[in-house]
Amino acid sequence: MTEWIPDELGEGYQQHTIPLGADPDGEGQVEATLVRRVPAEAYESAVLYVHGFSDYFFQRELAEFFAERGFAFYALDLRKCGRSRREGQTGHYVSDLALYDAELDQALAIIREETGGKPVVLSAHSTGGLVLALWLDRLNKQPGGSTGAGIAGLVLNSPWFDLQGAAWMRTVGTKAIAAVARVKPKSMIKLPHTDAYGSSLHVSAHGEWDFNTAFKPLEGFPVSYGWLTAIRRAHAKLHKGLDVGVPSLVLRSTRTRFARTYNEDVATADAVLDVKQIARWSGCLGDQVTVVPIEGAKHDVFISREEPRKAAYAAVDDWLRIKQLVS
Repeated sequence: MTEWIPDELGEGYQQHTIPLGADPDGEGQVEATLVRRVPAEAYESAVLYVHGFSDYFFQRELAEFFAERGFAFYALDLRKCGRSRREGQTGHYVSDLALYDAELDQALAIIREETGGKPVVLSAHSTGGLVLALWLDRLNKQPGGSTGAGIAGLVLNSPWFDLQGAAWMRTVGTKAIAAVARVKPKSMIKLPHTDAYGSSLHVSAHGEWDFNTAFKPLEGFPVSYGWLTAIRRAHAKLHKGLDVGVPSLVLRSTRTRFARTYNEDVATADAVLDVKQIARWSGCLGDQVTVVPIEGAKHDVFISREEPRKAAYAAVDDWLRIKQLVS
């Protein structure tokens, strides 16, 4: 039996700790945290959601959306992220994104057991989209493939499919970062300070969402050479082409507006990633990819302002029905 305790989200939400043993990256014992919406209705399928960098699961509205359509909802805070980070651990640090396979495999097994083997739709935001895509590609190479493992579909929200910024950062810059990572993987890259995106979200600034800023700082977590090298290796694998084995939906904003401090443009555009890169590389997921741009959406389309948020949910609803993943 899986042991569940009350979650910080309050009534209707519980969490379960997944022990993962000694950290391959040398930061003690690691664990992940599986959160579930306590089922109040009969369910036909399940959803597993994975957050992005400098993020964790707090989006109750997303959980309620899926629950209303007959899904048992679960979310995973990955090792060293959100609820799962322990004292002395470098926030979000992994040297290889494949290390996340351990908690993803265990989370999927728990969900399948609890739901009696019901099909699972995966959902993820930003870096989580890259993590899930590579995990699914590996899963699809195993006997039975992704569908044999119980996966029915993939919904990605502004997935991080390439390194934003100047072109040289994707060539000589990536090589230089990797060179430093071999010597000082956990040293932090000196980047300009920005809280523009975080400020557009939180109720204490210009947003409408209340979240734990220790888990999701407005300025984000610092970026290490080793972690970014792991990301770039993952990007390279994606760019060669994957086969996740199931239908995929990719949501993104229609435009990018980078800024270091908040302005109104940040509230209606992706202030984190280059949406043209998302559009370019989405086809690398496989043969069944649907891409839907959302006018006025932020980086996380599901915590955008009301109008684009409604449009994003409508797009997911349509896609679920077209793919016969909901009745």
